[in-house]
Amino acid sequence: MCDADVSVAPESLLADLVALKKELAALRKELEPRLELSTRQLQTESLSASYLLAEVEDLKVEEQETHATLDTVWILCCCFVASLMHAGFAMLETGACRARNASNLLLKNLMNMCVGTLGWWLFGWGFAFGDLQGSFVGTTGFAGSDFLLANDKGLSARSCEGCVTRVALCFFQWIFCTTAVTIVSGGVAERAKTGSYMWYSLLMTSIIYPCVVAWTWGGGWLSSFQGVGITDFAGSMIVHMTGGIGALSGVIVLGPRKGRFEDPKAFEPHSLPLVVLGTMILWFGWLGFNCGSTLSMHNSDSAALAAQVAMNTILAGACGGCTVFLLRLVFTRKYDVCGLCNGILAGLVTITAGCGNMTSSSAILAAFIGGCVYQAFSQLLLKFQIDDPLDASSVHGACGFWGGLCAVLFDWGLSRNHFHGSNGWTCKVSADGVCQKNLFGTALLVQLIGLLVILAWVMASSMIVFITLSLLGQIRIKQSTEETGVDQEQHVQSAYDIQGQI
Repeated sequence: MCDADVSVAPESLLADLVALKKELAALRKELEPRLELSTRQLQTESLSASYLLAEVEDLKVEEQETHATLDTVWILCCCFVASLMHAGFAMLETGACRARNASNLLLKNLMNMCVGTLGWWLFGWGFAFGDLQGSFVGTTGFAGSDFLLANDKGLSARSCEGCVTRVALCFFQWIFCTTAVTIVSGGVAERAKTGSYMWYSLLMTSIIYPCVVAWTWGGGWLSSFQGVGITDFAGSMIVHMTGGIGALSGVIVLGPRKGRFEDPKAFEPHSLPLVVLGTMILWFGWLGFNCGSTLSMHNSDSAALAAQVAMNTILAGACGGCTVFLLRLVFTRKYDVCGLCNGILAGLVTITAGCGNMTSSSAILAAFIGGCVYQAFSQLLLKFQIDDPLDASSVHGACGFWGGLCAVLFDWGLSRNHFHGSNGWTCKVSADGVCQKNLFGTALLVQLIGLLVILAWVMASSMIVFITLSLLGQIRIKQSTEETGVDQEQHVQSAYDIQGQI
């Protein structure tokens, strides 16, 4: 039995081995495609990961381009709206003065745009936003030389990564520059020679105003002074105070219009409809002026900040107007439409510096004080017989100074011992990303220094220009021209047929 079992076992084992070999071969044949597929899948997944990383980078670039595009469209739209302010200035200035000089005043406003635009493009932009020399003045970008960039495909608009183009920023800043010089034309209205004033307009847009911008918005020494920098969101100090101080300089050098303080009734506005129309256009254009200063509209934070700025702007204008209207009503017992208009503008000037870092209630309080500041400074000029036909130095100069102060005094971070300044929703942070505390004293000191520096620079440089023109006998029109009106003697067309009416 044992021998029989031994003889059978090897054969059975051999058969089992053969059968197992066949099963393994069949299994291998079945698994090989799956193994090849798994290998290919692993390779594909590895390649997909690389492609995914590359696609993520492409999406980041595309997102930056989208942000830059949205920001550019926003800035351009705001610039188109703010451009209307020049129409407002023209109507306000013309209506507030005598009919005999209406054509001349319209001419000056148009020439401000023409001369100011060329001055800004040729020199102003480069001095303001070019590469800074010693943190004081730009040295590149003159005549738009930094607008375009050559590449292997031709040309492209120059910008930083994810930023709006340089030419878009120049276009937006052009509004601020020409606004500053237009303010001056209102102060020297009805007695400055047109040609001589155009020289001042060129110097203001080419050198005087751009230097102020270079020190502040252009990244110069005042922008980071004491680690805080000045706070001026949309230009109470940089634009309006600069224009107001320039106007005051011209007013002082020129002296009052003949008979202004002997017969005040003869110098009342000739067209209240134009004054009101100009004020309403300015109020609307101011929304583009202030809201556009967010410089972005690609996320919810920037959109919310623009809405806050718009609300503050509207409230400040309304409060400033009501304040001056009531003050004039108390003083005169009569309604004063021009006082109401200037009060609106005083409130708007006041809020322009702090519109991006104030609550709405703070904006109302600041505008109320701004209306009082305007009224007090206007009365002070009258007391000293300083003749400013549009109260430009009071509205823009005095309220611009106050606006610069209240941008720090009413900063919405102070309740938490933080300071936001021009950062909008974000507080000033330390190197480790934590909100800095106890900055109020430093910020207020920096703001005061900035205000005084701007005031001194604009006053000194403007005085030099106006006094030089005066010494050359090229600043004031002849007495006979002043009596008959500039339109009749120097213009082909007169806005009104004064001679025919007589």
